[in-house]
Amino acid sequence: MVGALQYLESQRDAQPELADWYNALADLYQRKLWHQLTVKLEQFVALAVVQAGDVLIQLYHNFIMEFETKINLLKLAHFAGVISRQYSEKEAAISYLEGIIEKLHATKELRIEEPILYVKMQIAAFNLEKGSQKECKKLLEEGKSMLDSMTDVDPTVHASYYWISSQYHKSRQEFAEFYKSALLYLAYTSVESLSAPFRLDLAFDLSLSALLGDNIYNFGELLAHPIINILIGTKVEWLYHILQAFNSGNLVRYQELCRIHNAELSAQPAFLQNERKLLEKINILCLMEIIFSRPSEDRTIPLSIIAEQTKLSIEDVEYLLMKALSVHLIEGIIDQVEGTVYVSWVQPRVLGITQIKSLHDRLDGWVQKVRTALSTVEAETPDLVGS
Repeated sequence: MVGALQYLESQRDAQPELADWYNALADLYQRKLWHQLTVKLEQFVALAVVQAGDVLIQLYHNFIMEFETKINLLKLAHFAGVISRQYSEKEAAISYLEGIIEKLHATKELRIEEPILYVKMQIAAFNLEKGSQKECKKLLEEGKSMLDSMTDVDPTVHASYYWISSQYHKSRQEFAEFYKSALLYLAYTSVESLSAPFRLDLAFDLSLSALLGDNIYNFGELLAHPIINILIGTKVEWLYHILQAFNSGNLVRYQELCRIHNAELSAQPAFLQNERKLLEKINILCLMEIIFSRPSEDRTIPLSIIAEQTKLSIEDVEYLLMKALSVHLIEGIIDQVEGTVYVSWVQPRVLGITQIKSLHDRLDGWVQKVRTALSTVEAETPDLVGS
């Protein structure tokens, strides 16, 4: 205890602007108020002034080590994650984190799987940063198994797993997998807790992956998430409008945006490399919107109507329909003789405001038809009884 207090005293003298913080830490430590000390430490390590140099590394070795197994072990894992970022060498950071895992195992406490998994994900992040994708993947697979075997898991543990998973897929340009992992990360993370630059980068990456990811044809979930509004009012707002065009299957609007923002799109290699895929996707979504906009009793659609709205030939429309059928977006039958397609089922989607309004109008029309049918039946009833 004496060593820890002496360290805090020396730091208080060396950094007078942090004297109140060090006094508070010393007071709580002496009184053995471990929970309150943990809360104070959380606030302290978040200060910008202690993020530079090796302040937190020294704090750990000279102070936190004295009581690390007496505090909440998941909080210890959180501290370890922050402290590891102050190591200049990634191997040194990994070695430090592996030492934390050994200490966690040595406590033989219940529910140590959570802090261990959290620390492992920090190690996976360092492996990914130094180019060891294989080691990162191995830790992610272990993490997935651990998560599946646990119950009542803390949100920060889920978030750490899905964040590292998203970054692994991003490094491999696996757009669909990144999209799913990043959305799951946001399910366990408050957008407000993220820094503005981080939010903008994540919103951009999510939008890009939604457009380029295989078999992602529903953008409603992303557009309904507050993260996407970060794009509005920025230099990349054009991406928000392209997402809106895709979600509504508006081919004309998409082509217009491509003309207006040609310079911005040309600066994105992923867009240039996947131009044909994007055109195919917007055509499929245009097809989905054509089907959605028709009444349920009128689902036999002439191929010529689809060709007109998608600006495709009849042959290309048939290919488009086969693609939609193959990825199970629709179910139906193509009649090449009659030049029509009968659609019996459409994959459910998260609807936007415009689509909900359209559905509302159709429901109003249906209600009116029911009322008309009821009036007709009531008018004919006396005659039926009389006969």
